[in-house]
Amino acid sequence: MSATLDGSATSELLGNAPVVKSEGRTYPVDIIYGQARQPKERVIDRMVATIKRALEDNPTSSVLAFLPGQGEIRRTADELSNWIHDRKIQGVHLRPLFGNLSIEEQQQAIAPLPGNKEPGKYKNDQKVVLATNIAETSLTIEGVDVVVDSGLVREAKFNPAIGMTGLHTAKISKASSIQRAGRAGRVRPGKCYRLWSADQQQQLAAHSSAEILNADLAPLALQLLQWGVDSPSELSWLDEPPRGAWQQAIDLLSSLGAIKQEAHGWVLTEHGQAMTSLPVHPRLSHLLVCGAARGAIKPAALLASLLSDRDPFSRDHADISHRLDILSGKSNCPSIHQGWLYRTRQLAQQFEQQLFNVKPPGQLAYLITAEQLPGYLLACAYPDRIARRRYSGGYQLANGRSANLVGQQHLAKNTWLAVAEVSSQTGGKGDTIRSAVKLDESLFESALSDAVQQQTIAEWDKKANRFIAEEQQKIGALVLQRTRLDSVPAEAKSAALIQHIRKQGLTLLPWTPALKQWCARVSLLRSIEGGQNWPDTSDEALLATLEEWLAPYLNEVNLLNDFKKLNLAEIIHALVPWEQQQLLNSLAPTHLSVPSGSSICIDYSESPPVLAVKLQEMFGCEQTPTVVAGKVPLLIHLLSPAGRPLQVTQDLAGFWRSSYHDVKKDMKGRYPKHPWPDDPLIAVATRKTKNRM
Repeated sequence: MSATLDGSATSELLGNAPVVKSEGRTYPVDIIYGQARQPKERVIDRMVATIKRALEDNPTSSVLAFLPGQGEIRRTADELSNWIHDRKIQGVHLRPLFGNLSIEEQQQAIAPLPGNKEPGKYKNDQKVVLATNIAETSLTIEGVDVVVDSGLVREAKFNPAIGMTGLHTAKISKASSIQRAGRAGRVRPGKCYRLWSADQQQQLAAHSSAEILNADLAPLALQLLQWGVDSPSELSWLDEPPRGAWQQAIDLLSSLGAIKQEAHGWVLTEHGQAMTSLPVHPRLSHLLVCGAARGAIKPAALLASLLSDRDPFSRDHADISHRLDILSGKSNCPSIHQGWLYRTRQLAQQFEQQLFNVKPPGQLAYLITAEQLPGYLLACAYPDRIARRRYSGGYQLANGRSANLVGQQHLAKNTWLAVAEVSSQTGGKGDTIRSAVKLDESLFESALSDAVQQQTIAEWDKKANRFIAEEQQKIGALVLQRTRLDSVPAEAKSAALIQHIRKQGLTLLPWTPALKQWCARVSLLRSIEGGQNWPDTSDEALLATLEEWLAPYLNEVNLLNDFKKLNLAEIIHALVPWEQQQLLNSLAPTHLSVPSGSSICIDYSESPPVLAVKLQEMFGCEQTPTVVAGKVPLLIHLLSPAGRPLQVTQDLAGFWRSSYHDVKKDMKGRYPKHPWPDDPLIAVATRKTKNRM
């Protein structure tokens, strides 16, 4: 078992099973912490400086340095090489170690240096192994007793929204940091230099997140369905598969024709049964079965083997045809990639042998030429990555993502591509196509016709600012053909318009201040008398119930301006029966008569409702006005003759007896033409000046 496994969680899953621990034979390792890691610092600079220090402090030791990925390994190696050359340092050998290297290159990193005949005996030469977390396993690297740890790892994370796996740089866990440091104590006491502080060590997560939480679950889903398990909830898990990734896996298997839904759940099809007999990802097993069904076992096996390993040519050539020519012997393979050639051909032979025992569900219709075959097979495996060139440049994938070919690629001349691998870069514009092949679009009418979907689209066109309805032939997000529809069911049209309103908001509709006040009045009565008597007229509720109150009136809306033609007052008022509308006018009137005789508008958009009135018009009024049968006192904004607030109160009687006299002192000299009586409760309310009273 892995030394970094969370043993207690596993024990609990197995009914509190006993845990047996074996510490193993290790030597003590001194931990040397560095400075606290800074957010934007270059890990290469710190690694190079620390490796130099480790070599100088330990002149008889070899160093194992952990870096997150190949890019960092290459750049670190380049800077160290320059340092070794400039200083004319003798006896320091740089050895990269990562999964994409040939077996021979990996062996050079693991084996003792030439001249070190006896294991454990070291001369003056030093080896620096620059490795990914491939060296974190039980592997023992001869001569290493010093570790330099960047504290970073490159993790593969699957994004179920786009069906692709991307690499992300993350901090390692405490368990991984202990595992890495232990590499220095395999053969004798050692040292571990960490590029972070002791405080930051305590902040690391105890364990790395389980792979099942970040992985593509299609292989797992296919295997479980083979067992008759169509839902993860039927099993007990150490970490339950995430719902989003599981649903994406089911959607993919369905699109590959591997499963079908029956009354009791998902089951394997005959094609899916054939796929389960091949020990590869469902995408590749689908490719192999489709190839076998067309009598193209050898080409399918070569392509599947190519896609099963890391592609050494993807940095320079995106065209998979180039690799297939090398594998089939039509082109020469560079000597540096001979290991890849041998491994890939050997795997292809294994696939061929396995396919002889697979019975595809019948021969497929339509003939395919040898030139069309790679594009067809790749499109079978990755239907969501079928790509079409955009007028503005680059490509759009069937999954909706944009992607580009980097550099001078002859593939860019093709309108359609079948894409196998894409990569994304933080801050980059779209994804980068790493491997692909041209795709003959005539296959959409023949061998790939199952990938084409017929769909009736009723939606709001943002560019044209109008409603459109059309029949579309689509591959995912790629529209092959559009046919404008003269008529569309009313339900489909209203659904599209309602979706547009929800995105844009209720401001699309022709609201008036009076209508907004009406809604606020209803909301007030609802809050006082309860929801059973009055509808919810808040913006949130109206948006949520558009289908109920607005949908019947949308049939004539085609253009943006048509929304403004809706009789929204009539539509909204229909939410309240006529009898209740009379009650609304009685309990929550729009205006209130004040002592001066004026009819003042009440603002129900505030809580409590506001009555803004000139102070002189309220003389003689001792009790605060109310609405809703005296249940809700109004908030009185007493205004100056110029209409500016002098006092805000819900206690009008208290105002006249106290604060009024201070207001009178301040305002009498400023507005001498207006009355400021000593006793406002016996004065005559007026909206006029003294001279006009």
